[in-house]
Amino acid sequence: MSGGGQGLARVAVVVRAGAAPMWWLGVFAAGIGILVPGLTGRRIGVLAGSALFILAAVVVAYARRKRYVALADSAARAGKHDVLQARHTTVWNWRRGHRWWLLLAFLAAVGSAFAVPVAGGQLLAGCGVGLWLKAEWLGQREHAEDALLWVRADWLTGNGGRPAGKAVQAYRSTGIAAGDAGPGGTRRRAAAALA
Repeated sequence: MSGGGQGLARVAVVVRAGAAPMWWLGVFAAGIGILVPGLTGRRIGVLAGSALFILAAVVVAYARRKRYVALADSAARAGKHDVLQARHTTVWNWRRGHRWWLLLAFLAAVGSAFAVPVAGGQLLAGCGVGLWLKAEWLGQREHAEDALLWVRADWLTGNGGRPAGKAVQAYRSTGIAAGDAGPGGTRRRAAAALA
């Protein structure tokens, strides 16, 4: 480990950062899509969208779990010179770095309504739910291990913001009370922090 320390971002916070925008953009796109009859009709669009929602949530929630587990199992303890990134900074960085991708996904979901109403929005919302489920799974693991997982912030920058991408070589760990986010990347409640 280098003596100078590194900037570290919470793994679960990075995963969770995309959940809310994908969910709300998906819901909004589906709401617009319900107003368009489309080529298939609304009934078929809603049924197809429901199937896509479930499929997307499951696929995103379970994608690359082995990689997350391997990185977590080999996590080294964070050094005293490492700087823990604030939750809002991690979320802001992820969303800023993906703002054009989110906009394109939203426009694609709205545009797809002219062929299959609602389905594109439900697919996007399902991806958001999948990210939330993955963050919850990470939170359960952190709670069970009594250790929070962190990734070097510079590895995220050159890796499209993916906390389990090829550029990520290892995680670091801290005690459960470190940082300003609880297990799973949720906001740490003041009462819980004082307890």
